[in-house]
Amino acid sequence: MPRRLAFAAILVLAAAAGSAVLVPADARAQGNFDRPWLGIAMDAEGPHPAGPGVRVGHVVRGSPAEKAGLHEGDRVLRVGGNPVMRGADVVQTVSGYAVGDSIDVVFLRAGAGKEQTARATLAAFPSQDQMMRMDLVGSFAPTWKDVEVASGSFPPSISSLRGRVVLLDFWATWCAPCRVVIPKLDDLQSRYGAQGLSVLGVSTEDTQDVALFAHRMAMHYGIASDRHGQTSRTYGVVSLPTLVVIDKRGVVRDVSIGYDPTADARLDAMVRSLLAEPAPTN
Repeated sequence: MPRRLAFAAILVLAAAAGSAVLVPADARAQGNFDRPWLGIAMDAEGPHPAGPGVRVGHVVRGSPAEKAGLHEGDRVLRVGGNPVMRGADVVQTVSGYAVGDSIDVVFLRAGAGKEQTARATLAAFPSQDQMMRMDLVGSFAPTWKDVEVASGSFPPSISSLRGRVVLLDFWATWCAPCRVVIPKLDDLQSRYGAQGLSVLGVSTEDTQDVALFAHRMAMHYGIASDRHGQTSRTYGVVSLPTLVVIDKRGVVRDVSIGYDPTADARLDAMVRSLLAEPAPTN
């Protein structure tokens, strides 16, 4: 079976500019099932943070953190009794535990006025695919934020596509597997667009660079620049390409990372199956 192609990436938040940068890494570093996992992403803050500890930017659905009651926007103060000043402090403390261990997370919640404690049972660190599926599949697709149209028609929100099947592709001009995927997505748009399929592409690169590349590649679907990375962060994108399949109700039905040439027929069949589903009535 051909090896799936992907550029794994680390999502880095630039504290000063608030931008996101995708940094290529080894795509084979998928899961580490001996490594404990809490399931939160922490905001990077500048030299003058908005409060004590570190702010939780995202809690993965179904993760130990969510099960323990942590929410986006909470400020983590201590983990396992150790004070937290930056996200790396949380990572370092959690890494000293084992899968199945319980750990206390002391945090502040906006409006609560006092410290609270959540007790989380650490799980095995999932692969990138597993983490995204946990977070997205079966839930309503997040709307995109702070994107700028680079090419074609890119709708203002996911809700405006209700009643259509959506393939949302996160890609980059420098990503070789992305270049393999693009013409295949373009073909799907050509064959099924009139039946209710909308293919959309999102890149964190500069709008003009994305527009020029889209023109050269003859991409006949909507492309947007997510220059500050807000939408990529919202979707939890850490590898390129990442394809999110959304049904007519706006619910995520599948997530795939990288490119597997053996999966082309499965994606085509999934699109046809979702197009055959009834449109939402309200």
